[in-house]
Amino acid sequence: QVLLVESGGGLVQAGGSLRLSCAASGRTDRSYVMGWFRQAAGKEREFVGAIRWAFGNTLYADSVVGRFTISRDKSKNTMDLQMNSLKPEDTAVYYCAAGINIVSMTSPLEYNYWGQGTQVTVSS
Repeated sequence: QVLLVESGGGLVQAGGSLRLSCAASGRTDRSYVMGWFRQAAGKEREFVGAIRWAFGNTLYADSVVGRFTISRDKSKNTMDLQMNSLKPEDTAVYYCAAGINIVSMTSPLEYNYWGQGTQVTVSS
């Protein structure tokens, strides 16, 4: 069992930056993938990015490439999402997720554990 807790959301102006953090407790096996998803009001939950815990290789949605960066700290069991050059369309609730033996890192269906979400609002 893995418990995920996000932090760091808030309100920022367009062009600004925010850093989200996800703290994982419980067993974070090295075969885990941890990811970030977001859900805007009235829209489907969408993939933002993910990282393979063991090797640190990352994958990002096209919409955030070059602006968002995922990192992880194995000693602290945390994963961060650094968001730069934020746009109003980045406004959403951001969720941290974790799963094991994931084949498709972009599919929310493959993730077993989810955080409660943190609101990010980007004003124009």
